[in-house]
Amino acid sequence: MASTGLLARAGSRDMLPAARPWAGFAVRRLGRLLVSLWVLVTASFLMIHLIPGDPVRAALGPTAPTELVEAKRRALGLDEPLPVQYADFLRGLVTGDLGTSLVSQLPVSQVVAQRLPATLVLAGLAFVLAVTVAVPLGVAVGVLTRRGHGRRTELAFTTTSVVLGTIPDFLFGVALVYVFGVGLGWLPVAGASGASAYVLPVLALAVGPAAVLSRIIRVEMVGVVEADYVRTARAKRLPDRTVYLGHALPNALTASLTLAGIILSSMVAGTVLVENVFAWPGLGSTIVQSIVSKDYPMVQAVVLVYGLGVLVVNTLVDVALALLDPRSLIREA
Repeated sequence: MASTGLLARAGSRDMLPAARPWAGFAVRRLGRLLVSLWVLVTASFLMIHLIPGDPVRAALGPTAPTELVEAKRRALGLDEPLPVQYADFLRGLVTGDLGTSLVSQLPVSQVVAQRLPATLVLAGLAFVLAVTVAVPLGVAVGVLTRRGHGRRTELAFTTTSVVLGTIPDFLFGVALVYVFGVGLGWLPVAGASGASAYVLPVLALAVGPAAVLSRIIRVEMVGVVEADYVRTARAKRLPDRTVYLGHALPNALTASLTLAGIILSSMVAGTVLVENVFAWPGLGSTIVQSIVSKDYPMVQAVVLVYGLGVLVVNTLVDVALALLDPRSLIREA
């Protein structure tokens, strides 16, 4: 019994050093997330106050009676001192009250809840498509062009990926609308009614990032397949599938995961323009309409949601990198 207790205590002591890097990592990432979140919230609050002019007057129009403008300002709390408004803004965020739209008179949180799912589905489908295409394509081209082989394949792949990666999402979307919507009439070009309506906007968001990601994966794959552990695996006469997918691919993806997180963040931001090209009923089209109509509470809320999405994606990428490469915890500590 005594020996069992000694073993248990020894095992617990061995577990403590392994847990410390993760504890430090969690504290650092949580602190960074909270600071970034505070900066985002404060910036979105100040946005409505830094815009020249009176946002209520701008939203109601120059011919609106002064009494109506003042009543609207009091209703929104814009006649209070700035610290009081900031405290009310933070209190509203905690309770889910993002204010009231100056145009529709609906709660901003209600509009965001209605429009957010369409944006998330669009960005999510585009990201899945980009990764599904980029990973096998980058791996295949990387294997074919290792050690200087396949010069023509490398040139064709690099040229095509660079061209597709530099075309803006909205411009590619316009081209898709013209070819497949207006010219051929195969697919709908507006709205989100039916599965076919997803094809063009998802392609518009996914093609460029897929080209960039596949090029990076190809470069990483070319370097990884020449590593000592891969040569050792080949020397053991392991099947090519085991060598490339089991040994080389995980290490190539570790280096590419950070870029994948950046791509996902850019996709979320890219929905703003793409949604307006395809009249998509999401937050992207909502923020443009709100800017045009000077509906500043709505703009404020949508900016906050987009910023929060980017912060969450970056945090998830950091966690995924730490899971794939725990040694980074020790180096960072």
